[in-house]
Order: sequence, then C-alpha cells, then structure tokens
Amino acid sequence: MKKQKPQLSFWQIWNMSLGFMGIQFGFGLQNANVSRIFETLGASIEQIPILWLAAPVTGLLVQPIIGYMSDRTWNFLGRRRPYFLIGAVLSSLALIIMPNSPHLWIAAGMLWMLDASINISMEPFRALIGDNLPSQQRTQGFAVQTFFIGIGSVVASSMPYILTNWFDIANTAPAGVIPPSVKISFYAGAAVFFGAVLWTVLKTREYSPKELHEFDGTQEIIKEQAAQSGLRTMINDIKLMPKTMKQLAFVQFFSWFALFAMWIYTTSAVTSHIYGSADASSALYNEGADWVGLCFAMYNGISALAAFALPWLAARSSRKMVHAVCLTIGGISLAGMALVEDPALLMINMVGIGFAWASILCMPYSILAGSLPSSKMGFFMGVFNFSIVIPQILAAGVLGYITQTFFAGNAMTALILGGASMVIAAGLTLFVTDQDDPQEINKPAADTAAA
Repeated sequence: MKKQKPQLSFWQIWNMSLGFMGIQFGFGLQNANVSRIFETLGASIEQIPILWLAAPVTGLLVQPIIGYMSDRTWNFLGRRRPYFLIGAVLSSLALIIMPNSPHLWIAAGMLWMLDASINISMEPFRALIGDNLPSQQRTQGFAVQTFFIGIGSVVASSMPYILTNWFDIANTAPAGVIPPSVKISFYAGAAVFFGAVLWTVLKTREYSPKELHEFDGTQEIIKEQAAQSGLRTMINDIKLMPKTMKQLAFVQFFSWFALFAMWIYTTSAVTSHIYGSADASSALYNEGADWVGLCFAMYNGISALAAFALPWLAARSSRKMVHAVCLTIGGISLAGMALVEDPALLMINMVGIGFAWASILCMPYSILAGSLPSSKMGFFMGVFNFSIVIPQILAAGVLGYITQTFFAGNAMTALILGGASMVIAAGLTLFVTDQDDPQEINKPAADTAAA
C-alpha cells in the first residue's frame, strides 16, 4: 500500500530551490551576453545561430545521461545533490574563462563547457521537486523554482548595465575585446552559482530509494536491472514514455523554438532596428546591448512575481488552461516587438513575455511529474529535455538561413516567427491530458461522469 508523501514547509521548499537561482544566474549571463561576446570577437549575424548550437546539443546529450545516473545514485550526499555540486564547480570555472576568450573559437568552446555543466546541475533539480513533494504541493514547488529563476536572471541580465551606470565601469573596449562590465558580471556569476547550489546541497534532505518505493508503490531498481546495459534500458524506457509526456513534447517544441529565437536575435534586432547600429565596437551598439540586458531582466522579474500567482490561478481553473493563456500573451508580446520604435516601450512587451516564461518554467513540469514513476523521475525529466533542445537545434540551423535569404538579414523577423510559434504552443496545450491535476482528481463524481 502506498504511503502519502508528507507536505513540506515553505522554507524547506525554499532551501530546496535556492540553488536554481545560481543556475539561472549562469543562464541569464549566457542568454543576455553570449551573442554580444560572439559579435565582439568577429562573428557575423548568420554565424551566431550556429555558434549557439552548443547550448541545445549539450543538453540533448547530457540531461538524459545525468538523469539516468542520478536515478541510480545514492551516497552520503544523496541522490541528486552530488550532481548539483559537480555541475556548479564546472560552471563556475567556465563563467570565469568565457569573457577572457581571445578568439571566437575559444568562446564557442566555453559555451559548450558552460552549457554542459549547467545541465549537470539543472536536470536533477527538476527531479528533486518530483521526488520530494506530493501532488498538491508540486505546482508550488516548481513555482518557487521559477521565482528563483526569475530573481537570478533579473540580476544577471542587468549586471553590465548596473556596473556601467551605477559604478562607472566601462561597457566598451577596443575592437575584439570584451568590455570590463561584461567580464566582472561573469566573475560575479561564478560566485553566485557556486554559493547558491552549495546552500541547497547543505540544507536539503532527500528520500532514500526505500522511502521512495514506499511512497509510489513501484518496484525498486534491483541489482539485476541495474546491471543491464544502460543504453538498452534507456531505449526501452523511451518507448514506454507516458502519453502526457508525448503531448507535452509538442507544446515544448513550439515554446522553446520561440524562446531560442528571442535569445539569439533580440540583441541584433534591437541594436539594428531601434538603435540603428550593427557595429559591435560602437558606443551606440553597446548602449542597445545593455538595454537588451535590462529587457531580459524585466521579463525575468515579471516571471518571478507571476510564479506566485500561477498555483492560485491553476487551483481555480487548471494547469493547462493557465499555461495556454500565458503562452498566448507571450507570443503576441514577442511578435509585437517589431512594432516598437522607442526602446522604453519594449518593457511592455517584456511583461507579456514574463508571464509566458513563468508558465514555461512551471506548468509543463508540474503536469509531467504526476505521470512519472519516482524510480525513473530523473531519466524521464532528462528525456523530456529533448523537446526543449531539438527545437533549439532546428532554430539554430534554419533561422540564420531564413533571415538572410528571405528577409535580407533582418533579425526582427526571427522574433515575429518566434511569437507565432508560441501561439501555436498555446493551442496544443489544450489537448494535453493532465492526469494528476488536483482539480481533476477532486471533481465530484457527477461532474466527472458528465465530462
């Protein structure tokens, strides 16, 4: 007979999620500054998407493997926490090295290292929420993660602007040299990443494999199964992935195609469309690039605030309905950037994108976790990452060609395509089966029969 997982206090969930702030600090610096670093080191507009391939490809390879390994790990640090710590150490080193890259190929290599290391830490964090929280607290758990993701990204994205405008640190440098404001931001990111993850490692308790078996009623992984070929086991598990996971994969595909288009093209679109400069060494370009960092801080700040509203909204409608509405708002806001000429007005668009980002970080995982066995939570969360990285690989492969061939290199068209993609994701969300939604489980029998 299955035992019910006990509910955790808010502060236990808080400690369990704090490490994600450090992870997202690293991601925030990456998303807001890597295109700027590439352009500073001589990359052309059509090269940038290919250089960004490092991020999704490493996620495609690393997350399922780390998930599979963490499902089968148990030592003095626990099940997921060893991977938090290893990833934090490697990510911090990459953050220190990247802004000091003397050549474009070194910066591209550091992006591979950074993203692989971030993925080592990040995937087990998703699984930890599924491991430790009962269904009625899961949306809250992912919402708290989303809050920390937002806080980390706000500070990380705005760091170069803050250093330049508050502390008078230069945001320009000779051609081919990364500005001091960007370098110092990456050094700060390394310290925050490691410190936040270490806090979670020291403050969080994990359930043992025996306890998890008592909670979900599944068979523990026995020695004979663990001795099987890991590749064979992973392939068999992929074939048996839950229906909900397959449905969510299509939603994720279109959502993350849109996000990747935004991350790699917003700097180029804003600096050329609004600031009128494509010269990465000019003061006007760097002013625009700093403003993009503030825009990214804005949408992440909105997501941090929206995270607390999502569980309340989901409890009064449904998780998938909230997700569909947020994606629609985000898609319209992203495409609508093409209509903006005053940089200050971009902040309105960022509000809508912030709601979408909050939901993307929370709702799909909250829906998915309820359909997964705890003994394979890490692996399936890693496989679910395929639906995130494959659209990014596609975007990196085709967006550069599309914008150059059909739109004369106009980066703003990539943002319009991204907005349309996010609206498609909203429509697909309505067809997802959320079998573990407390709202569905608690429906009166008459209502369920009528449905």
